[in-house]
Amino acid sequence: MAIQAETPAPGEHELPIEACRAQLALILDSADFDATGRERRFLSHVVEEALSGRGDRIKAYSIAVEVFGRGEAFDPQTDPIVRIEAGHLRRALERYYLTAGHTDPILITIPKGGYVPIFLLRSQPSLPLSQAVVVSQTTTHSPVRRIAFLLPAVLAAIIAAGVSVLAWSWTSVRSSAPETPRVLVEPFDDLTGTATAAAIASGLKQEIVSQLSKFKDIVVMESAPEDGDTSTAPPRFVLAGSVNLSVDTFLLRVRLINRANGSVLWADSYDGRMKVADLVEAQADIARKVSTSLAQAYGVIFQADANLHVDNPPDDWVAYSCTLSFYAYRVDLSPETRASVRTCLEKAVRRFPNYATAWGLLSLIYIDDYRFEFPTDATSSAAVLERALAAARQAVEVDPLNVRGLQGEMLALYFSKEMKLALAVGKRGLAINPNDTEFMGEYGQRLAVSGNWHDGCALITEARQKNPRSLGYYEVELALCSYFSGDHSQAVMWIKKSPVRSNPIYHIVAAAVLSEGGYKIEADRERDWLEQNQPAWTKNMRQVVAMRLARSQDVETFIGSLKKAGFNVAD
Repeated sequence: MAIQAETPAPGEHELPIEACRAQLALILDSADFDATGRERRFLSHVVEEALSGRGDRIKAYSIAVEVFGRGEAFDPQTDPIVRIEAGHLRRALERYYLTAGHTDPILITIPKGGYVPIFLLRSQPSLPLSQAVVVSQTTTHSPVRRIAFLLPAVLAAIIAAGVSVLAWSWTSVRSSAPETPRVLVEPFDDLTGTATAAAIASGLKQEIVSQLSKFKDIVVMESAPEDGDTSTAPPRFVLAGSVNLSVDTFLLRVRLINRANGSVLWADSYDGRMKVADLVEAQADIARKVSTSLAQAYGVIFQADANLHVDNPPDDWVAYSCTLSFYAYRVDLSPETRASVRTCLEKAVRRFPNYATAWGLLSLIYIDDYRFEFPTDATSSAAVLERALAAARQAVEVDPLNVRGLQGEMLALYFSKEMKLALAVGKRGLAINPNDTEFMGEYGQRLAVSGNWHDGCALITEARQKNPRSLGYYEVELALCSYFSGDHSQAVMWIKKSPVRSNPIYHIVAAAVLSEGGYKIEADRERDWLEQNQPAWTKNMRQVVAMRLARSQDVETFIGSLKKAGFNVAD
């Protein structure tokens, strides 16, 4: 079957429908078509609708409902998601046709001002270069499409503008995404000069690249862009190192360098045994330690960017700064700071709707709204959790491997009492990146407070061992672990180690633990703090505890300790 004019005019040519579908498949299968899964579904939908004679149905509303899964209440006037995604899709198509698709016979474009695709025959042997055919929008009443020539002047203008379009396209690709730290991992120097040393150096580099790549908040590069290449932003950090061999061991020295000024931000050394049985395990262990130190929340890269001041920052850096401010907020959990970070993240996802990490952190902010602000009624509480779950799932839709999105989804499901689903999400997130101690500790806590204290507390312990410079949350969780194991002296030791005195959860755990440990004065001090700073919690302590502990026996045990600390908790 061919796309043909109802009344062919002299010089008009047929454009087979199957050829258009083949061109679509060629685009979707190309690694150079830099589009998200949602943008690919967008393109497939509008192309198939047009080729099936339903071009007049291609509207913002139908795309939102049928492609993006929006509800029937979707309003394109207040929700610009279709327009934004269309802009991203147009740029992805432009870049594809200027790179891998530069010789493709059929051009598929989506003109601005609408969403109906245009099919353009790039060239035919019987046609001059300035002549080509396009498929115009058709009605649902006829599968026949009219073919018309592009004006030669228009086509000439497009060809003449090719170079500038390329530069604009790539610049747009960069500016249409938030800033993401880029780390160049250079080949490690072989200081011994043997084939064995070279092989170990290469293996270490590849293992570190693999482990670093599990963190989705950074981009790992193995080569820097060439001079003049504007398609890729240059790396801001360089990971370099050297390998030296002795008789039966190897030594890796590695450092992270700030490319802007050449300063060394971090350096460490690791060794391992040369025996084959130990070598692979040692390389993997070293790679995990390096990636955890550099790329996790509160790691070296985070600290470097958190301390970096950018004058008149562009939109991409402002959006990235919102994610940095989230972690800064977690230090003191101030309600005022939470409100400003929430606003910042909401603006970031409106500006960059495909910013998965911002969606995930926004979900965690909504969850903090739920668990730190005492809910006034069940309806408002449910609405907050629904908003948190929606943001988390948006993050996972954009990037199924985004651990912050999975963390938000896990917590939203847990507080919604969907325990099995929450723990299943947690298990999946940990498998995606077992080096992310932020997620490991949170998943461990969910396991523990759901009743699996043994496995959950083991994960919390491992997270603290991998990240001893955490904010002190692990100590509160380990105090709770010791408390429920019956070791009250150990629980007191852990709670006294924690510095997170601004977190109201700390004071609840401290009151219970200190009362059981025989520290009455200290327990009274914690009760006084809560009565002064969280009066709504002290009046509704049973609900506050039951919100967090899944098993009724755990709730009753903990409330018994709070009563011992002087709280008046209704039975």
